[in-house]
Amino acid sequence: MSLLGDQRLSLKGALLLLAAALVILAPGLTGLPPVDRDESRYAVATTQMLATGDFVDIRFQEQPRYLQPAGVYWLQAFSAATFTDPGSREIWAFRLPSLTAALAAVLVTGVMTSLWFGPWTGLMAGLLLASCMSLGFEARIAKTDASLSAAVTIAQFAFMRVYTGAARSRWPVLIFWIALGVGGMLKGPIILLVVGLCALALALWDRSLKRLAPLQPLWGLPLALLIAAPWYVAIGLATDGDFFRVAIGDNLLHKVGTGQQSHGGPVGYHLMGFALTFWPGALLAALAIPFAWRERARPEIRFLICWIIPAWLVFEFVSTKLPHYVLPVFPAIAVLTAVAATSPQPEGRTPWLKVLFGLFLLLWLAVSLTVSLLAPAGFWIYEARLDPVAIALAVAALVAVGVMTWRVFAGRPDQAVLAGAVAAAVVSLNTYGLGLPRLEALWLSPQIAQAARTAVPACAQPQIISAPYHEPSLVFLNGPETTHLTGTPEAAAEALAQAQACGVAVIGAAQRDAFLRQAATLGLAPRATGLVAGQNYSDGEDLALALFVATPDGGPPAVAP
Repeated sequence: MSLLGDQRLSLKGALLLLAAALVILAPGLTGLPPVDRDESRYAVATTQMLATGDFVDIRFQEQPRYLQPAGVYWLQAFSAATFTDPGSREIWAFRLPSLTAALAAVLVTGVMTSLWFGPWTGLMAGLLLASCMSLGFEARIAKTDASLSAAVTIAQFAFMRVYTGAARSRWPVLIFWIALGVGGMLKGPIILLVVGLCALALALWDRSLKRLAPLQPLWGLPLALLIAAPWYVAIGLATDGDFFRVAIGDNLLHKVGTGQQSHGGPVGYHLMGFALTFWPGALLAALAIPFAWRERARPEIRFLICWIIPAWLVFEFVSTKLPHYVLPVFPAIAVLTAVAATSPQPEGRTPWLKVLFGLFLLLWLAVSLTVSLLAPAGFWIYEARLDPVAIALAVAALVAVGVMTWRVFAGRPDQAVLAGAVAAAVVSLNTYGLGLPRLEALWLSPQIAQAARTAVPACAQPQIISAPYHEPSLVFLNGPETTHLTGTPEAAAEALAQAQACGVAVIGAAQRDAFLRQAATLGLAPRATGLVAGQNYSDGEDLALALFVATPDGGPPAVAP
C-alpha cells in the first residue's frame, strides 16, 4: 500500500503525520514546571474539582472561576485521575488533553484535506498546522485553547463536506452538531462565532441558503443543546445565575469593549503577529494569498476563505487581544497554504507583490532568527553562560530555515514545508525540551515549594504563606488548602502565627520589616531558613524571597509534633 494512498491519506501516511506532530509538540510536556498564570489556575481548579467531587461549580481556592464552562476541567480531571494520583499534582497529566486535542486537530486537518486535494497536500497541511508556533504553545499548556481549536477544526471540516456536496451520508452532519455542542462546553459561544460567521459569509457570497440547508438544524441544534445545556442549567441553579453574569457580562462583553488585564492591542494586532504565531509556515501562507484569490470560485476554496476572514476581522476589532485568539482559523490557513504549495506556480508576480513579499520575508527571517536563538539567549541572559547543546541546536534550526528559504525561491514550496517542519521540531526541542526547564531563575514556585519542605521536614505538608509572590503555580504545587496568598506582610505574620510549626512565610525584601514588626506584636520571632531569588516572568519583576518559620518569642525554634 502506498504511504499516501490513492485518493486520501493512507493509514501509514496518517501515522507518519501523527509521529511528526508528536516530535514537534511533545517536548516540554513533562519537563516544563506549571506555567503562570492561566495554566496553573486551570490545574488548581481541576484539583479542587477532584478533591471535592463538585463537577459543576468551578473554583480557584475560595474564588469562583466563572470564565468558561466546565468542559476542559472535566477533560483534565479525567486525565489526572486516570494517569496519576491527583494529589501528586503532576502537571503533565493536566496537559495531556491539550496535547491530544492538538494532535487531533493536526490529524483531522491532514486527513480531511486529502479528501479534496489529495494525500500529498493533506500531509503538507497537517505538517503546517503541527509546526505553527501558536498551536505548539497551546499543546503543552493545560487550558482550553487547543481543545477548542480541535472542536472548531472537526466542526468546520464536517461543515465543509456538507457545503461542497461531498457528504454521502448523515455522518458529517451528525459530527458537525456534536462538535458544536462539545465546543460550547469548552469555551461557550466562541465556536458559534467562528462557525456562524463562516456560514453567514457563505450565504452572502452565494446569495443563497441552498448549500447550508443539508445541515438540518431542526434536529441538529437540539442535539448540540442536549450536550451543553445540562451543565449550563446546573451551574445557573448552583450559582443563582452568577455564572452567566460574570462569564457573559463581566468577561465576554468587557473583552469586546475594553482590553482586559492589559491585553489590549490595535486593529491589526493579529496580522502583525502572524509571522510569529504561524511560524514557520507564515512565509508560505503569504505566497498562498494570490492563489486563494484566483481560485475563489471553487467551493472548497471559498469555504476556507469564509472560515478565515470574518472570524479574523472580529478578533482584530475585539478590544482584548491575545495571540492565540486566531488559532481556530489556523487549520484553514494551513490548508490554503498547502494547496498553493502543491499546485502549479504562476510564471511571474506583479512588481508590487514582489515588493510586499520581500518586506514580509525580512520580517519572517527576523522572527526565524529570534525563535531559533531563544534557548541559547535564555542561558546567556539568566545564567551568564553559553550552552553548547543549545547553540548547536540553534544552528541546526537556522540551517533548516535556510533550506526552507532556498526551496521557496527554487519554486518547490512543498519541500519548503518539510524543511519548516524540521526547523519547528528543532526549535521545539531546544526551547521547550531543553532550554526553558533548565532556567531555574524563571521558576520560582518549584524552588519555593522545595525550600518550604526542607524548612519544616517533620511536616507532611507545609503551610506556605506568601507576600508579595502570588502566583497560582505555587498554589498548584503546594496544594490549594495549604497555600495562602496574603495581601499584606501583616496578614502574612498573622497567618504564620496560626500555622505555627508547619508554617513557612515567603516574604519579599520590601515587605520584610513590616512582617517582622507584626510578628513581634504577635509573640513570634520568625527564623529565616532560606532565600529564593529569580524573576517572576509574569510581571518581569526580580524578586529575593526570604523563607521564615515560626519561633515563639524568646524560645527555641518550633518543632512539629
